[in-house]
Amino acid sequence: MSPPREKPRASAWAYIAPFVAFVVLMVAERFFEAPAGWFYFLRFAAVLGVILGASRGVLVLRPSAPWGSLAMGIAAFAIWIAPDLLFGPGYRHSPIFENPVSGFAASSAPVGLKRNIAFLIVRTLGCTALVPILEELFWRGWLMRWLIERDFQTVRIGTYAPFAFWAVALLFASEHGPYWEVGLIAGVAYNWWCVRTKNLADCILAHAVTNGLLSAYVLYAGQWQYWL
Repeated sequence: MSPPREKPRASAWAYIAPFVAFVVLMVAERFFEAPAGWFYFLRFAAVLGVILGASRGVLVLRPSAPWGSLAMGIAAFAIWIAPDLLFGPGYRHSPIFENPVSGFAASSAPVGLKRNIAFLIVRTLGCTALVPILEELFWRGWLMRWLIERDFQTVRIGTYAPFAFWAVALLFASEHGPYWEVGLIAGVAYNWWCVRTKNLADCILAHAVTNGLLSAYVLYAGQWQYWL
């Protein structure tokens, strides 16, 4: 199946706005006192509203390689948890990963929220449904093309250019703090899949599968550190 054609031209804001809203609210949470979990519910609602209001016109959710995207998502999940399983919990606590710049591999959620069903549902939905959309719109829908040509919509999704490919992979890795090394591998994998499929929907699906499996692993195994 050939990738669907991109929807009519829109401003860069349609690709950037959900990511910006997510980051701004995540930073704001550190500076304002609020009841436990309140900011996360606000962030979920606000980002969903921005996606529906600002990004709906550019969002294409028809993967051209669904089975391949499913396999890519499973592989990225395996890559994400493999080092900690292979080398033990001490591996992640090395100063290479945990430091004042990258942060620490520990859940920011208070203990009480780990038993709050509403929070767990919203957190899982946010990780599985919202984060893949906002990140793929920003990283591979906008930035990877903008680094090739400032009029980014003249560049087809999935166009390969070495600088754009590796810059996005490195920035994507840095976003994931103490998990930067697996973030880098996953970023390269998602970038490659974007180049291979020329379809952002396939990247969103792969990313959603990874995050969904990671959320299930957090809840089943109690590995809360993956939910930073």
